[in-house]
Amino acid sequence: MTKKFSMITQILMAVILGLVFGLFVPEGAHYLKIIGDIFLKLMQMAIPVLVLGQIIQAVGSIKPKELTSLGIRTIVVFSVSSLLAACWGIFMAVLFNPGQGVHMSTSLNQGIKPQEISLNQTISDFFSKNIFTSLAEGSIIQIIVFALFFGLALSKFMQKKPTSFLFQIIVDFNEVIINIIYYVMIFAPIGIFALIASTISELGIKIVLPLMKYLLVYGLSTLLFLSLWAIVIALYGKLNPWRLILNMKNMSIMALATTSSAITLPIAMEESRHKLGLSDRITNLVLPLGMSLNSNGSAMHMAITVMTIAQMYQVDFSIEKMFYLAITATFVSLANAVVPGAGLVSLAIIVPQMGLPIESIAIFAGVEWFVGMLRTILNVNSDVYSAIVVAKSVNEIDYSVFNQTKK
Repeated sequence: MTKKFSMITQILMAVILGLVFGLFVPEGAHYLKIIGDIFLKLMQMAIPVLVLGQIIQAVGSIKPKELTSLGIRTIVVFSVSSLLAACWGIFMAVLFNPGQGVHMSTSLNQGIKPQEISLNQTISDFFSKNIFTSLAEGSIIQIIVFALFFGLALSKFMQKKPTSFLFQIIVDFNEVIINIIYYVMIFAPIGIFALIASTISELGIKIVLPLMKYLLVYGLSTLLFLSLWAIVIALYGKLNPWRLILNMKNMSIMALATTSSAITLPIAMEESRHKLGLSDRITNLVLPLGMSLNSNGSAMHMAITVMTIAQMYQVDFSIEKMFYLAITATFVSLANAVVPGAGLVSLAIIVPQMGLPIESIAIFAGVEWFVGMLRTILNVNSDVYSAIVVAKSVNEIDYSVFNQTKK
């Protein structure tokens, strides 16, 4: 009997084999780079339309009656929390320098051109004058802004013509694009093996050890951010912080174990109703929306990883560039597709946008599973924290349920 290995297991095996091959057969590993480059190009080819379609579907699926003050309030909470998560990730990366001590080769650094970006220009560049040009050039933020407008217009259109097949066409289109990404990710172990082997053959073992520091910094950042979130929630909602943690225990464990927000959603909704005391209206609106529109873990992950890569390549980001990174990570977190290797896909989106070489993301493949655990628990718990904020603002928390005093 043969046992099929999971994608995560295959990638971990590819990383280990790539490390060994790169260290002991450096001459042969050098010729594998072309395979890794092809894999990266295949992964990038559908990203612009993937981002466009996913966000149009997410925003377009919001029913007009939900686009009320409650819906707007929910989206504001999502946006602020994701932006703060990205800013927190940048702050922790600046504070602890997880990429310090690694000096990537000059040959890889040649493609990086320092960019002087003014605040006005940064904001102006969020908007596209031609969406087709933005798609062709892969200008992700411009694509996302257009998708938000398209999604809102689609929601309004579906109110007038509910029998239209337009929304279903978009859903089907997105499914096809996701299948393309899925097919490409089937070859991820081979591509990662080639990228790791060629990278290690050039850089040696010195690139492996700093990843432990990166993982520790990311873990500490996640723990502190969740703790601060819990304190804010406890103070604002007048809740016992320890009971808050205990009442969210099952969903947190499920998030860590499965690394999937989708799988954790039913448990999160169940605990929100029967342990946290949130109303059905809040639970049914905020938590499903949070899967698409609130990704604190993804925003922080991208921010810390990009800062780590920049430190490895000795690229200094200005305050304006860090602001651009925070905004970009927040927007790109909206496009986090539910596909195998979503973390790598997100990095493939944002790393080139920051003027860094895309091949650098292969270095982080070996810790993707651990990163996925941290990213998912922050995504899931932040969704619930956001729901508590919204519920408190409209007085829809049953404290007798939360305190387990209701008979």
